[in-house]
Order: sequence, then C-alpha cells, then structure tokens
Amino acid sequence: MMDGAATAALLAMCVLVLVPLVPAGLALLNAGLGRSHSSAHAMLSALCAAATAALVFVMVGFSAAGLPGGAAHVLHLGGVSWSVLGAGPWGAHTGASGSFSSGLVLLLEMLGVAIAAIIPLSTGADRWRLGALCLASALTAAVTFPVLTHWVWGGGWLAQLGGSFGLGQGFQDFGGAATIQAVGGINALVVAWQLGARQGKYTNGHAAAIPGHNSVLALFGCLLLVPGWVALNLAGALLFYGAGLSSAPGVAVNTLLSASAAALAAVTLTRVRFTKPDASLTANGWVAGLVVSSATCMVLSPLMSIVAGALAGVMVVYLVEMLELRLMLDDPAGAIPVHGVAAVWGLLAAALLGHHAAGQLLAQLIGIGTLLGVVLPLSYALHLLANRLVPYRVDEYGERQGMDLFELGAGAYPEFVVHGDEARRR
Repeated sequence: MMDGAATAALLAMCVLVLVPLVPAGLALLNAGLGRSHSSAHAMLSALCAAATAALVFVMVGFSAAGLPGGAAHVLHLGGVSWSVLGAGPWGAHTGASGSFSSGLVLLLEMLGVAIAAIIPLSTGADRWRLGALCLASALTAAVTFPVLTHWVWGGGWLAQLGGSFGLGQGFQDFGGAATIQAVGGINALVVAWQLGARQGKYTNGHAAAIPGHNSVLALFGCLLLVPGWVALNLAGALLFYGAGLSSAPGVAVNTLLSASAAALAAVTLTRVRFTKPDASLTANGWVAGLVVSSATCMVLSPLMSIVAGALAGVMVVYLVEMLELRLMLDDPAGAIPVHGVAAVWGLLAAALLGHHAAGQLLAQLIGIGTLLGVVLPLSYALHLLANRLVPYRVDEYGERQGMDLFELGAGAYPEFVVHGDEARRR
C-alpha cells in the first residue's frame, strides 16, 4: 500500500508539476535560437500552438488515442486482431470525474501533443504565420498524434507486436520518442519543405549564417528541460509500461547521462572542428540526448546510456551541417535532426544496446517504418491541406520587417529602437 501511494504521489508530481517545464524550455530554446525581431512571436507561437493542440486533443483526439485496455476499433485480419483506433467518447469525458490514472493519462497526452506542436515552430521561424501554425497544431492534435499514440501507448497494434507475433515486448516507447519527438521532428521536416528557406539564407548555392540572437535564453531553456524530461520519461514508464517505484532513480540517471554525454560530445566536436565550442550546437546536442533517453531510459545500463547519448551529440553536429549546406533545408534550431533523427536513433538504440527478448529489434524497426511510411506521408498531406486553406508564409515585406512588428505590432526589445532613435536625433 505504501508503495502504491508513493507511486501515485510521484506520478502526480511528475505530470502535474514537472512535465509542463518541457514546453516552457522548448519555447525559450526556440526564441533564443531565432532572430531578435521575431522573438516575441516565437514565444506567443509556442503558447498558441500548445493551447490549440491541448484543446483540440481533449475534444477530438483523445477519443482516437484511447486508454490502455479501453474501447477500441479492431480489425480482424489473418487470424490476428489489430487495434487501430480508440473508440472513446468525444469531448472531455475523462478529467475531474474520471479515475486517477485515466486523468493522468489525459493530462500527460495533452502535454505531449503540446510539445509535439511546439517542436516545428523553430523550423518555421521568421516566416510561419500565427494563424497557419495554429491550424497545423490543431490537425496534429486531431489526427497524427492520437493515431500514433493509440498504436504505441493505447494498446494498439504496435504495442501488440509482442503478443501477436512474438516480437520481444512489442514496440516500446517509454517517454514519447516516437509519439511526441518523432511526430514533432517529422512535422518540422514537412514545414521546412512547405515554407522554403528564409530570405537571404541561400545565395548562389551558398548558405549564409543567421545566428540566434540570445544564446543565454537557449541554454536556460536547456536547463529547464531537465526536470521536465525526467518526469516525462518516468510518467510514461509508470503509466504505460507498468514500471514500479524502484525504477525511478534509474530512469532519472539514464536521462541525465544521455543528455550530458550528448552535450559534451557536441561541445568537444565543435571545439575540434571550429577551434571554439559552439553554444547553439551544444544546446542541440543536449536536447538530442534527452530525446534519445525517451526511448532508452528503461532498458539501457548507465554505460550504454552514455554511449547512446554521445553518438546522438555527434550525429546532430554533422546532420545540422548536412541539412543546411547539402540539402538546403533551412531549420534554424535544428528540430529535424534533434527531435526527428535522434528519436529514430533512440528507438534503435533501445534494442541494439539493451538486453531484450528475441524479436525486439524487429519490433522497433516496424515502429520506425511506421513513422516513415505512415506518419510522414500523413503529416505531409495534412500540412499541404493546411497551407492551401491558410497560406503558411508571410509575404516578403513581413519577413523583412520581422514577425514581431508585422504580426504583433510591437517588438520584443523596443528599447533598442528607442535608444537608436535617440542617438540619431542627437
């Protein structure tokens, strides 16, 4: 009984208090790595995207996501039952009047879809209109996120691969590497395709450096992510995978080790390659390590968590450069490699570096194939539709002026302008 009460208290602390730090940290990171004349817009965009996603998910998406063991739409094919979609009632029917565990599942998934909606905002920095990104967030919360969440966390067919086909324990995703991070990273990739590069980014095939305006904000966001991410990983493991209270310290240790190894790998690599450490790439490495931990926190030893994180930190440095210079994808804060590619690596590392029953690697590969073969095309179609309904990109004048002035009518740092005007008058 004591363990049950302690577990419940820990879950409540994680979901009610700590996990909300993740969207806050990501918002600060995005704002810091963007331009100063769009920083207020970046923060407001995060607030609006998170709010839109949470509302739409509660009213529409949670029904499709379903609860583990709850009602579901099941297809019977080839003698196998495939749970494809939740079948719960629409609207906020699980909350204050629901059970403790179902209420926490709802809240955790609300926060998860908010995080997934915030991730691609950095890719659309300086050019993605506020109304358009809210529409994109709504579609993610209504379709993409709940469908994948049911398959992975709601007892759907990916989670059932172990029981149905003897593939290890089925597809495993303890802290949302697939359901949250990969969904956000895939959306970032599609947004980069839809929006195109910022003005002045590419000239005659060469990429111009457009550094973030405030590395302090970005690095503070990284620190703010730590307690929230530990809570996110632990809440997912406790709610969806039956982890006990005794697993909490190990989850926290592996989360911190993965992030630390990734950050140190990034800072060391940039020091060697560029003669000085790069703050923005180190921040990217730190977050990539956290993303990897969402898939590996329950199944790797501390040593293997360090290995997985360090490899993520190295990969991010090279991938940011490759996407920018070779593929001409303008991704200001590196959301595609940090959240998308690192999530895929984490899902693989969970099987490659951990101790699993036979077939676990294949289960993880099937999950990754689903991300690339189903979630990516679905996200592309939804963003294409949204872009037709509400054009994503501001016009040339708006981009030159900056999103703060063009869409909000005021800048985040008006004193800079005031001081400049006073200097000119003198």
